[in-house]
Amino acid sequence: MPRPQTKTELLNLSEENFTKLFALIDSFSQEQQRATYIFDNERDKNIRDIVMHLHHWHLMMLAWYAVGMQGDKPEMPAKGYTWKTIKALNQHIWQISQEKDFDEAITLLKASYDQVRERIESHTNEELFEKKRYKWTGTTSMGSYFVSATSSHYDWAMKLLRKYKRSVISPRSVS
Repeated sequence: MPRPQTKTELLNLSEENFTKLFALIDSFSQEQQRATYIFDNERDKNIRDIVMHLHHWHLMMLAWYAVGMQGDKPEMPAKGYTWKTIKALNQHIWQISQEKDFDEAITLLKASYDQVRERIESHTNEELFEKKRYKWTGTTSMGSYFVSATSSHYDWAMKLLRKYKRSVISPRSVS
């Protein structure tokens, strides 16, 4: 599906991809959900790492939103990081997420998803997708930030998880 351009498309695609993400996670056995696996990005080592990455990006989006809607300029992507140092930020997110277990990560992601969805639902289509409407979003729209933090990010996660899924299927189990 193309990148959402309206509130309805954003809500629908984010919910659709979030639901697909959890269907994919649920398709793994409990052992596989908690197993170690090296993904292509060399950072994420299990499903929990991917889930916590998504959760932290939800939290950053919520923080940008809170600061920006008060009329201030949020530190983006995070204090001490720039868009050019995103790899280091993602590594930091990975490091601070290591104390969480799989079940807690799932709970946190679902909760932060609900919060992001509430913010999206509270705005009109114009408020979400009119470029340059808010000083904090610069030349883009607020909706574009929400797309990146939701549906597009869930696509990234599902690609990694599908690759993991293919790696855990034994050749004997494939007809």
